[in-house]
Amino acid sequence: MEPVNQTPPTPPVDSSYVLRDFIEPLYRSRFWMQLLGVMLILQGVFIGISIIGLVVAWIPVWAGVVLFQATGAIRRGYEANDQYDIKHTMSKLRTYFLISGIMVLTYLVLIAGSFLLFGAGAIMGLGGMSSMHGY
Repeated sequence: MEPVNQTPPTPPVDSSYVLRDFIEPLYRSRFWMQLLGVMLILQGVFIGISIIGLVVAWIPVWAGVVLFQATGAIRRGYEANDQYDIKHTMSKLRTYFLISGIMVLTYLVLIAGSFLLFGAGAIMGLGGMSSMHGY
């Protein structure tokens, strides 16, 4: 005789509740996402004030706009329980993190390059000073 399974059956899960529960932290973080978006847009404006900065000023502005789009989509997706808007939010957040990663890597390369140039200039300057004084 086979043993009878004593575990009760699992009740069906309402996928709309699971989805809303899953994205609720993003929904509650909309203010901070919008604030970061505004700060990135302002950063792009301030970078764009310089002539050289115009080349890269659009990158933080783009990241800020993407965050604003994500907050709008997460609000619509959460309130209407729309899977398309939730997927759109995740796509926008992916784009934001991609842009942010590229910005950070670019800044690190620029910082490393400026340290190398400063170091080379300091060494050349010290070498030039010692030849001037006859050492």
